[in-house]
Amino acid sequence: MTTKLTLTIQQDVIKTAKSYAKSNGRSLSELIENYLKTLSDKDKSKESLSPRVKRLVGSISLPENVDYRSVLEDEINKKHGI
Repeated sequence: MTTKLTLTIQQDVIKTAKSYAKSNGRSLSELIENYLKTLSDKDKSKESLSPRVKRLVGSISLPENVDYRSVLEDEINKKHGI
């Protein structure tokens, strides 16, 4: 079931959004609906973490400038004796 919704949005944002929707072969309503769905999907994905994983969140702190790829590569090399 669909329901009509009235939104107040700046005119230039609407113009840009309509142009984007048209160039992608979609309606503005479809774009907005899909965006709103992604918001609720993000909330659901947070809930889908197992209790074990939830307990691990925030258990370590790393410097902000950590190069994760480099660390991963080093650990893989150590594991395989390279």
